[in-house]
Amino acid sequence: MVDYSKWKNIEISDDEDDTHPNIDTPSLFRWRHQARIERMEQLAQEKEQVEQKKKETQKKLEELKKKKAAADDQTVIENELRKLELQKKEVEVKEKELEKQERSTPWNVDTISKESWSKTMFNKPMPRKDRSQLTDEEQEKIYKDFVDKYESKIKEFAMLSKFDDLRNFLMQYQDLACEETSTYLTFWCLNLEIEGKHELMKHISRQAICLHYILELSKHMDIDPRGCVNAFFTRIQKADKEYMDAFEDEVKSFQERIQTRAKKRLEDAMKEVEEEERKQRLGPGGLDPQEVFESLPECLQKCFETRDIKLLQETILTLDVEEAKLHMKRCIDSGLWVPSPGEAEAINERSSSSTPTTPVEPEEPVYADTTVTSTTQ
Repeated sequence: MVDYSKWKNIEISDDEDDTHPNIDTPSLFRWRHQARIERMEQLAQEKEQVEQKKKETQKKLEELKKKKAAADDQTVIENELRKLELQKKEVEVKEKELEKQERSTPWNVDTISKESWSKTMFNKPMPRKDRSQLTDEEQEKIYKDFVDKYESKIKEFAMLSKFDDLRNFLMQYQDLACEETSTYLTFWCLNLEIEGKHELMKHISRQAICLHYILELSKHMDIDPRGCVNAFFTRIQKADKEYMDAFEDEVKSFQERIQTRAKKRLEDAMKEVEEEERKQRLGPGGLDPQEVFESLPECLQKCFETRDIKLLQETILTLDVEEAKLHMKRCIDSGLWVPSPGEAEAINERSSSSTPTTPVEPEEPVYADTTVTSTTQ
């Protein structure tokens, strides 16, 4: 049968509400607990002293017994042995009394159970990875592999807004706390601004700045960014107004930088398109028909606008010989005027004699294309 008698002698709990209403119950509970702790400590101290005295007495007895075997006069040693034997019995009696007192002490919340084992673990943060030694090709490959693996999770993270949601998501997917995610979000914000999706860019920029802060904290503490996620969100959720104002200023500055960069990208793209169109317009002599047309005297521009060959012949006669010759050559080199074989030489002769050659009407597609381009710009 199971003996349950040991459970009958248990000291009342400290927090049992059995006090008078006029008594400060919490103070009484604290006093009770403190008094019991002091009694337990005193008993433990007495047991330790008795145990120490018992060891010392036993050691002296053994030493005297060795001396007695080699001594000539054993009377003194025997007297010392008797004293030590009496002292040993007194210690044993005291030890039994303390054991009896310990057994009679009621169980309480501090003695009813004992710790079987304990283990303390310290999470040492991982050091921050140094990629300064990697080549551009190696870093590009790391970024590409990371985006291929986590692109959908990065976009899911970017759509969140509450700090608790951001913290939980990064704690669940800790690999996202890295430079690659920050780079991806920055490029994404830039592309969104170029596409005219300004509001979405503003939303994602906040998540990008959160990640920037985590990475900066990682550099400052020289630990892996994954070890800074909790620290950052705990700080920002309890931050004062000054800290939050600095955070909001950083978000606005980031958005302004994105807008400036997007505007520059668009301007560069427009210049590339215009330059490509200009190259496609270049005539056989490498001149731009539109630029040549705009540089012609107003009287010659009117001739080409109206496509009036007779008016062109009359206008050339009114110009200086060298000026007329220069303008006609530039028109031919730009493709604005396409003469028939042998007419270019005749033009020079006519220009020299102040008698214009019959101009060849420019081909319709060439002239029409020039006009359309000018209107677009």
